[in-house]
Amino acid sequence: MIETGLAFLEGLALIASPCILPVLPIVLSTSIDGGRKRPFGIILGFVVSFSLFALLSRKLVALLGLDLDIVRNASLFLLLSFAIVLFSTTLSEKFGRLTSSAADLGNRIAQHSAGGFVSGIVIGSLIGLVWTPCAGPILAAVLVEVIRQKTDLQGYLIIFSFAIGAGIPMLIISLAGRSILKKTGWLVNHLDSVRKAFALIIVASVAFIGSGFDIQSIFGPSTPAAKTLNPSSPLKTSANSLEDALAHPYPAPDFSGISAWLNSPPLSMKELRGKVVLVDFWTYSCINCVRTLPYITSWDQKYRKDGLVIIGVHSPEFEFEKRIDNVRAALVKYGIHYPVALDNDLATWGNFDNEYWPAHYLIDRDGRVVYTHFGEGDYDVTENNIRYLLGLGRANISYAEAHPAPDETPETYLGYQRAAGFSGRAVRDAVSDYRYPESLPVDSWALSGKWKIESEKIVSRAKGASILLHFKASRVFLVLGTESGKPIHAQIRLNGKPAGSDAGKDAPSGHVDISRNTLYELIDQKKPGEGMIEIRSETPGLEAYAFTFG
Repeated sequence: MIETGLAFLEGLALIASPCILPVLPIVLSTSIDGGRKRPFGIILGFVVSFSLFALLSRKLVALLGLDLDIVRNASLFLLLSFAIVLFSTTLSEKFGRLTSSAADLGNRIAQHSAGGFVSGIVIGSLIGLVWTPCAGPILAAVLVEVIRQKTDLQGYLIIFSFAIGAGIPMLIISLAGRSILKKTGWLVNHLDSVRKAFALIIVASVAFIGSGFDIQSIFGPSTPAAKTLNPSSPLKTSANSLEDALAHPYPAPDFSGISAWLNSPPLSMKELRGKVVLVDFWTYSCINCVRTLPYITSWDQKYRKDGLVIIGVHSPEFEFEKRIDNVRAALVKYGIHYPVALDNDLATWGNFDNEYWPAHYLIDRDGRVVYTHFGEGDYDVTENNIRYLLGLGRANISYAEAHPAPDETPETYLGYQRAAGFSGRAVRDAVSDYRYPESLPVDSWALSGKWKIESEKIVSRAKGASILLHFKASRVFLVLGTESGKPIHAQIRLNGKPAGSDAGKDAPSGHVDISRNTLYELIDQKKPGEGMIEIRSETPGLEAYAFTFG
């Protein structure tokens, strides 16, 4: 219900989107003719056709892997073509002659319908189909929510609510505009000028949308964004009971939408009743998750015989993390022997209303979530809570926990979907030749050579293409991969020189071989400090996703 309500509010917010502008002229002009019920028919047709199209998009995305950006760009092209037709008197006349048969059919439908209501539905349906693909970042966020739903019914409720939210402001504008225009003959007397003005509005809208301005940044994300968390400040008590326990324990949600189980047959919360369960949401290229794994694997070794069941719910952040072979390799690398569920569609993530990597949910023998912890740290609290639920009593447990420096460079994504700190003008989804700026502020990055900037990654397109980052940290990690799957060699330089003794464990002597998509440690300065790291690819096809630090 909360997600459905949010979808309705997001639909209302779209009235501020420039993508609404090409639609409003059509709504206003078609509302003038016909009876008083036609505006209601137009909005109904819009809501229904838009909802059906969006639900079909869910199926197409799942079955065919369609790129929504391509659909969006095609829609922009069609709108631009329509604007050219509107601006030209000659083309408008030719277009009118070509569509005269359809217009006659529409008039006949209008004449035989009550006040033009049925014809309004037909017009609204066509408007919904034209408008759907270009609705922008807010629609993209809603489509993600639709795809995540476990059933078509749930997906339909969300998208239908969104469509109603978008339709209500259009209905109000349509009714108000109809009333104003009927009281004046201005539109009739200036039809040619109005048509050209609408054409210019459409052109401006297409240009604005195509520029990639993120409207969602104004209204905020549709749902809380997933976050990776660093160590938190511990809140401890000395009572011989659960520490930092939830004030209101709740039944543990079940696992759903799991594409595969590793190290175990499929499990359910019903089967696990009577066990103490620790659910760990993680993904293998997240450095914050990786740093928690030694603690989790040690608890599995120590307490499995006492009734503890640890389940790693692998919830991918990037597309390559959905590949089962990549996850299997990570289990071997980190010595993970407890059950791991591949939550590729984030269905179980959604069941838990989770927002973070990593996230730990501790469940008692009655199947209730009694303790949660998000991010790194508080390992002594978590272990003592495990022991308490197992009936083992408290133990003198102490861990030396590393905390990030207060001014450490934050996690830095490189794909344009979440990019921050890029110095230069990013060209989306196209190969472009970049140059380093004369100076690079701290926490900023730049490119040199030919690169293609995509939604979640950047890809080198020429030999010698390089990335430069100005950072503050002791260690620098970068999620890397190769486009072809074949190994790629890259050079790592620190402050203009080969990394040498400051090279990370994955880049000995300043050289790294990227053989698969994963997290690579490139720099280890042993203590926090400021520096400039450069990654230079010797061949095209290097993929880079996100920097993290430690």
